[in-house]
Amino acid sequence: MKYFIQEYTYFEPRLVAVSKLKPPELIVAAYEAGQRHFGENYVNELKEKAYDTSIIDKCKDIRWHFIGHLQKNKVNKIISLPNLYIIESVDNKQLATAIDNAFSKVNKNNSQLKIMVQVNTSEEEAKSGCKVEEVSELVKHIMDNCKQLEFTGLMTIGIYGYDTSNGPNPDFLCLKKCREELCKELELDLKKVELSMGMSTDYEHAVLLGSTNVRVGTAIFGERPKKGAQ
Repeated sequence: MKYFIQEYTYFEPRLVAVSKLKPPELIVAAYEAGQRHFGENYVNELKEKAYDTSIIDKCKDIRWHFIGHLQKNKVNKIISLPNLYIIESVDNKQLATAIDNAFSKVNKNNSQLKIMVQVNTSEEEAKSGCKVEEVSELVKHIMDNCKQLEFTGLMTIGIYGYDTSNGPNPDFLCLKKCREELCKELELDLKKVELSMGMSTDYEHAVLLGSTNVRVGTAIFGERPKKGAQ
């Protein structure tokens, strides 16, 4: 069965400014400098910022990316937030179905909510993400059963601090291979499946390896405080 994925009109790598633990005034400053896509890791923090009066007033076209681990019991907290652009961290069928069901209750214009499937390419127990061998099955479930959702690509975090002098980042290569195998199995157009990989220390390397979506925080906003130490 051949699946249809909406064709993108924007192929240049997208910069997502990761603003977790940063105050609204820095988000506004970045927005006024031309930045539009912002990433948040925590549900409650994203909710606070999405409803922050200064952001609502000054950042009319802001696009929020949720990039952290999302529990099913917190889906309803973010699903109807203003300017929610995408959830990048869908990693199991149950979560995908929960998001689909929740969005169906608030969707008033027959649109679809963009999502990415997070893959645990480094196979670290502490990291979220589906297993590499589960990617095709999860994407097929989303495309067959979650009609409120638009599958747009794959995301990985990968090993922190990888030394590229040792060669290409294996996590980035793994995600590229996942995309190739996924597109072959489900007959998808590879050019229409995004890759979200690369952060402050390795985003340039990620772009060279095909990333279409880099998540950069520290390189934009500076070092962030520890959570709870604000």
